[in-house]
Amino acid sequence: MSHQRSSRAAISLVSLAVLAAATLTACDPGADIDGVPALPAVPTALREQKLDWAACPAPSQAQGGGDAPEALPDGTKWECASMKAPLDYATPDGRTIDIALIRAKASEKSGKRGLGSLVFNFGGPGGSGVLTLPAYAADEYLELHKRYDLVSFDPRGVGESAGVKCLSDKAMDAWVAQDSTPDDSAEERVLTVGGSVYARACESKSDGVLEYVGTQEAARDLDLMRQVLGDDKLNYFGISYGTQLGGVYAHLFPKNVGRTVFDAVIDPTKDYAKSLLGQTAGFETALQNFLKDCVRQGECFFEGKDPAKGQREITRLLKSLDAKPLRTKEGNRTLTQSHAVWGIIASLYSQDIWSWLSSALEEAKKGEGDGLLWLADSYFERTPDGAYSNGNSANTAVSCADSKDRFTVKDVRRQLPQFREASAVFGDATAWMLLGCSDWPVEGHGTTVNVKADGADPILVIGNIGDPATPYEGAKKMADALGEGVGVHVTVEGEGHGTYGLNKCLTKIVDAYLLKGAVPKNDTVCS
Repeated sequence: MSHQRSSRAAISLVSLAVLAAATLTACDPGADIDGVPALPAVPTALREQKLDWAACPAPSQAQGGGDAPEALPDGTKWECASMKAPLDYATPDGRTIDIALIRAKASEKSGKRGLGSLVFNFGGPGGSGVLTLPAYAADEYLELHKRYDLVSFDPRGVGESAGVKCLSDKAMDAWVAQDSTPDDSAEERVLTVGGSVYARACESKSDGVLEYVGTQEAARDLDLMRQVLGDDKLNYFGISYGTQLGGVYAHLFPKNVGRTVFDAVIDPTKDYAKSLLGQTAGFETALQNFLKDCVRQGECFFEGKDPAKGQREITRLLKSLDAKPLRTKEGNRTLTQSHAVWGIIASLYSQDIWSWLSSALEEAKKGEGDGLLWLADSYFERTPDGAYSNGNSANTAVSCADSKDRFTVKDVRRQLPQFREASAVFGDATAWMLLGCSDWPVEGHGTTVNVKADGADPILVIGNIGDPATPYEGAKKMADALGEGVGVHVTVEGEGHGTYGLNKCLTKIVDAYLLKGAVPKNDTVCS
């Protein structure tokens, strides 16, 4: 990612962030999909609701906290509102939930005709768009803002959209610090019992929403949002998990797809275990690139010019932390092995953060855990006062609603060799993540997602060669799965999770598409 924008780097850690024509499609609840009959139409009162836009307050703690968003450089102020949506689209006349929205209306100074709304989802799942969009827009979306209303939202289960609740802040501290790489049956039992407690807490505190926070429901929210915003088609920009959400939307509502961009693309053909294994290999590759860059920069946490030495030092550090956590200046908190693993992973999302990681590892060699602990806190969206957003809870809830896979300890043991082969540093920790939905109280939808979108307008699908979190190969798989003439594959030869605003060639292509409708050639490459 960019070397110039530290704000972008900080945001990437938090993440470790859509009238006559509309009426023609307003009664379309989506086609008969995958052999499942189409759902009932959403009531007119919801489709025609008027949003009460007002000045945005400061983000809530569930969204991530902080100050109210500042106006954009051209003076445009951010507005926030809530949209009513059915909790269960199978019974749309029943209970409703509020979906939190944010927008910056298109700049009137450009003198050009507006193109309606451009709706963003920044990934996760679990990221608050209400928190994230203003941070990105101030730097990267100003050109798009000349003709689009920039819009984002908290997907259901996230932030202020019927946010999932699980553990108290104190309990979250213990959850994040726990040993995530058990070495014997006793430690395995501690981990599995902890997972059961976590799942039960989510069920008891989340007001009956866990069954309805999956990606299919969020995609239907997008189509309701499109209608309420007054757009005949959905113009959409999805990043990371946002590409999966956009793919499901395109599958459900192909005729309603407008100008759409997928950046940092999830492979829709892989189940959870294969996706996690691919991520593990991706982060290992990013770690190797970090170590090589460290040598080139001449500012390494290890001596010499052999990147393998740096990896050995990291491995030794993690092993020592498993036996004895490091002290920190917070006094009552220590740096555990789990903190260190997630702190390192958080740093590999963006090349901007590599220097921070090197400094934190240097501190750890001296027996000080504060740097890596700060990186881990950023990954889990913990503020300095000890409060957490609901991002981790929402991530688990959406993932478990989407996937019907429920793994056992025996499954993990069987797959550990593959994960260790993918990464000696991260393999154990990521393999045990397979237990994340083991005792989840509701069933999941499937194992993979269907994104086939015959008849949809072209969708730009961008893959970055050096993306650690969504490996490059997934972009081609997404483009192919969307269907011939729909998925337009673009390659970026770079590092990091996401490309728009960071690669000039790619940014020019995306702007030309979103602002002028210019579709690039399939398999275009930006270096």
